[in-house]
Amino acid sequence: MTSEKHVPCGPCRFDDVTKDAGSWCTNCDEGLCEDCENVHRKIKILRNHKVISVDDYRKIENVSISLVCEYHGENIEWFCQNHDKALCMVCVTSNHKSCSGVISISVASKNARQSTALSDLEEAIEGTLRNVKQFTKNRDSATKEIEKQELMAKNIVFETRTKMNGYLDKLQEKLLRKLGSISHTCKSKYKNFLQKLESTTEMLTKLREQTLHLKQFSSDIQVFLGTRQVNKRIVSEIESIKSEIGATKDFELKVDIHSLIENFSKKVENFGQIKVLESCAELDFRDHKIVQAQIETNVPASGIISDMKLQLIKTFQMKRENEYVIDVRGCVILPNGNLLMTNNSKQNQLVEYKYTGEHMRDIQVSALPFFIAVIDPNRIAVTYGDTAKFMEIRNTHSFRAEKEIRLLSYCYGVSHEDGRLYVKSGKSTIQVMDLSGRQLETLKLSSDNVLNITTSRDKIFYTDYKKNIVHCCRLNGEELWQVKRESVSHPYGVTVDDDSNVYVVGLVSNNLTIIQQDGKDSKTLLTESDGLFYPQAVDFDMDKRTLLICNKGGKVAMYKVV
Repeated sequence: MTSEKHVPCGPCRFDDVTKDAGSWCTNCDEGLCEDCENVHRKIKILRNHKVISVDDYRKIENVSISLVCEYHGENIEWFCQNHDKALCMVCVTSNHKSCSGVISISVASKNARQSTALSDLEEAIEGTLRNVKQFTKNRDSATKEIEKQELMAKNIVFETRTKMNGYLDKLQEKLLRKLGSISHTCKSKYKNFLQKLESTTEMLTKLREQTLHLKQFSSDIQVFLGTRQVNKRIVSEIESIKSEIGATKDFELKVDIHSLIENFSKKVENFGQIKVLESCAELDFRDHKIVQAQIETNVPASGIISDMKLQLIKTFQMKRENEYVIDVRGCVILPNGNLLMTNNSKQNQLVEYKYTGEHMRDIQVSALPFFIAVIDPNRIAVTYGDTAKFMEIRNTHSFRAEKEIRLLSYCYGVSHEDGRLYVKSGKSTIQVMDLSGRQLETLKLSSDNVLNITTSRDKIFYTDYKKNIVHCCRLNGEELWQVKRESVSHPYGVTVDDDSNVYVVGLVSNNLTIIQQDGKDSKTLLTESDGLFYPQAVDFDMDKRTLLICNKGGKVAMYKVV
């Protein structure tokens, strides 16, 4: 080990005498025994040299700082301010003759410990460590997300499997092996990047310690040159990390059940397919000179929402037709008190239930329905997600389409306010139109990861399901506030009460959170223990102060807000 090695006295060794050093001169770059240190201190020209203990020297002996020109092998004695380069005498006479800013290295390195360069180096190390820590947290979260998606895919496989006999056991086993293999591959890719981050963390931590010791115990010249040489390594490492995160992908596991499985044909060769949807990982390298760390502060709930509670009214499971998987994306409480849900699975249907949970009817519509919004007692608006570039206005009694409104892009969340329809359609935009379908304006959003929106008086609320942010803006698109809570993962459905308090369901975190109308406070109202499992849709009835919540799989719950 380094701490057990003997450090010889340099002057004694020059006289062929072997003697252990008790101190180290950082200027002379050699050890000194007690006698030589006394002599060293008495010589006038050496009195200003920095002498440290051997123990302190061992802390910096592995900090590699070259005092020799890398091009000519001569001692570095000069510094060019014009080119920000350390020079030897050959450099000065060959390439820097005309430079007016060539000064002695001792002059240039004066006050190096207080220099901006050293300060920037320390900040660069700390900033990069913060980035690496954030990336590690992101990849850990992504790995857990893959596991949840794998679980969801398995659930779909198992639901479909219930109507099949022994012949399909082999196909199921084949698909699950493939699912596990692909999931393992995805997690392996995450693991490889995590290992790179761990390696980088170790290197940066060591550099941080070495830089601290360099600052404390090395000579000015060593600090000056060491700052630049270590900074060069940091810049290289930062570029390496940026390159890595640029190539890092997020994966999303999905399962598509073979259509012929429904008919149980012997010609079916696969149980289904596992899809891996790749998207660029949202890893943003934050430059320490530009971005300050953002720290979320959790404050106790204030009087506005602190006493708010929910009383369970009714819960029931939507019935399944022909063993189709239920996928509820939107829900509303109709003016007559009935409940209307979209089933975004394989059937183009809206599903109507009585307030008591009794199934009334399945309503055939033009495509897979995504979202619904009440316009007035006689009309609703229906969007069809990524299956159609139009939306419809339908009668709430006959549910016949009264008007089709075509748009340039797919339509997702929709809300009605004061005779206007607000539709999430297009890249990072909300289209505003009147009830005739005439385009009025286009509002730019802060994110493209938006599916669900709602409005209340003079505000629009929408959720960014990837960055876990709830946004609030004016009806003209001007953002008022945004809220990010670690407890809310994949915020999806969103609704508001008559006080403009926001209710949002976390698809992955399996909870319901209320956010105060000014965005300054929040509170978790329901969790997985209350029956929330992949909740996707939520609606608030202002007349009855009733909250309707639907899980993805069709479990419905109604609560009284008190």
